[in-house]
Amino acid sequence: MIFDFAALPAAQRYFQMIQTLMPRPIAWVLTEHESGSYNLAPFSFFTAVCAEPPILMLSLGLKTTGEHKDTRVNLERSQHCVIHIPDRNMLDAMNASSATLANDISEVEQLGLALQPFDGFALPRLRDAKVAYGCKLHEIKEMGAGPQSLLFVQIEQLFIDDEILEPADHGRIKVDAIKLDPIARLGANEYGFLTDITHLKRPD
Repeated sequence: MIFDFAALPAAQRYFQMIQTLMPRPIAWVLTEHESGSYNLAPFSFFTAVCAEPPILMLSLGLKTTGEHKDTRVNLERSQHCVIHIPDRNMLDAMNASSATLANDISEVEQLGLALQPFDGFALPRLRDAKVAYGCKLHEIKEMGAGPQSLLFVQIEQLFIDDEILEPADHGRIKVDAIKLDPIARLGANEYGFLTDITHLKRPD
């Protein structure tokens, strides 16, 4: 079947994209409201962009009201966020944090999630997350008719739980993907998990 995107409405284009571009990593993003409470929201339009400088990108749509989402508003104001990689045990809380709430309501408080000081960084991190990036805003671009907000953030600190680390060649530290057990976003209301890993050396 061929889909002519020029003939499809935007909602249908989005649906076909998320049904085929999978699995997608999930960024569970903590930002600080102006009141000092914390917002927490998941996004699966999320990827690495550059290593020098170390840049990640989040792509956010608008609220149904047409306003910018709290993640963008907070990040633009405070310039900092913490991006967590949620694991299987966090699935229910992560999904619950995607609910539309009034401005300035803290998902962290509502869901009873524990925070931990993030040494050397302006914001705390979720205590139970095995990976957390402390990031500073690098740039915001807008794209499309929405518009969609492209948030480019630079990694300043990286936390990795010692329990998922193992030695690798050349003095590097490797993350055990099965122990990390990250949630993958699929299509519609579906999520996936790692169950099988193949090791294949890159050709010279």
